[in-house]
Amino acid sequence: MSHSILIVDDESGIRQSLASILRDEGYRVDAVATGEECLAATQKTAFDLILLDVWLPGMDGIEALRQLHERDIAPMVVMISGHGNIETAVRATKLGAFDFVEKPLSLEKTILVVKNALEHLRLEEENRRLRAELEHRYRIVGESVPMKALRQQIALTAPTNGRVLIYGESGTGKELVARALHAHSARAGMPFVEVNCAAIPEELIESELFGHLKGSFTGASEDKTGKFQQADDGTIFLDEVGDMSLKTQSKVLRVLEEQRFEPVGSNKAVTVDVRVLAATNQVLEDLIAKGTFREDLFYRLNVIPFYVPALRERTEDIPILARHFIAEFSEAYGRRPKEIGEAAMDVLLHFSWPGNVRELKNLIERLVIMVPDARIEPHHLPPELFRGAARSPQQPYATLHEAREAYEREFILRKLEENQWNMTRTAAAIGLERSHLYRKMKTLGISGDEQGHE
Repeated sequence: MSHSILIVDDESGIRQSLASILRDEGYRVDAVATGEECLAATQKTAFDLILLDVWLPGMDGIEALRQLHERDIAPMVVMISGHGNIETAVRATKLGAFDFVEKPLSLEKTILVVKNALEHLRLEEENRRLRAELEHRYRIVGESVPMKALRQQIALTAPTNGRVLIYGESGTGKELVARALHAHSARAGMPFVEVNCAAIPEELIESELFGHLKGSFTGASEDKTGKFQQADDGTIFLDEVGDMSLKTQSKVLRVLEEQRFEPVGSNKAVTVDVRVLAATNQVLEDLIAKGTFREDLFYRLNVIPFYVPALRERTEDIPILARHFIAEFSEAYGRRPKEIGEAAMDVLLHFSWPGNVRELKNLIERLVIMVPDARIEPHHLPPELFRGAARSPQQPYATLHEAREAYEREFILRKLEENQWNMTRTAAAIGLERSHLYRKMKTLGISGDEQGHE
């Protein structure tokens, strides 16, 4: 779709000639003579670019520019004038003008400025879209008390430069917390660099963190910029920090203390300004006691401790997370969003989720891809969910009847799964009449898709 341009100039000859040339370039063009007409036109139409004369009868171009940029989404504006000076150009730029061109207009230069302005607009729109996608992708989902407290803690901590140590089991979302801290900080527009300390071989981690010079060790065929330098003015996230060697820990400690380091093979220090976030699924105090983690580094990193709860500690968030992931993957794979049946949701709620949110997310992705039906039922779920669907000690059964009913439900679900939800075979396996099995399933809230399971 062609871009739309509004020309604002009190000289009819300039309006006509500019409009003609820009239409020849493939743009949709409107033209008005005053600042007041400009503001009225932009209320009705969202123009991609405005060519705005400074000297206009009534409201001048500078005032029109000021009012345009008070709006929520300001248009791209290029100022034009036959009486331009540096002071006016500076003032227009401070008010948000993209560029400033003087009369008599060079048509080639004007077209070039228009193209540059529209390319800048395209990049801004792309950046907004990418930021929105990132915010959605890394949104911290959940309405449980621990997650509300975590979001509040992020809001308080993010604007500072305080170092944060994030605790939590694998798969709980520690990276999401780190990204949220960066996204809501003053460094949001600068790099976010992640280092998985557990995934990098010991002999390479110093080079990965601090860089190296060509020839500094076997295989160093060229200079390499380290992660700390890549994160300059931004944020570095040291994931699984407990897996760093003592030698690497001492170098990281020096960076935290001095904000400078020497690349491998160099005796020249590199100075950086980096906010350090770290995460671990280990108990660092135990590692300190064993002598495998430096106590002084622990205190440097643990300025503000965060704890990300395991999924079993916030089971009320499971339905919210499941629906969130269904929407995410349905959009990604071009599928119609599925509904999770009550019985299937009950299985999800009673599973222990040793892999936490990551495990739930992977399961939902599999279901979105593999389940052809619009509704997810227990027979769509993998067998391991039924084996792990035991009620936790914190949720004891209130009565013998409730306990017996829960056992019967789990037993029947397991037998249905073993027999691929074939009702006849399942009824024979557990010694019930088929009609009795149906009644028992209905009583226990097991809603199976009967079609195709005979």
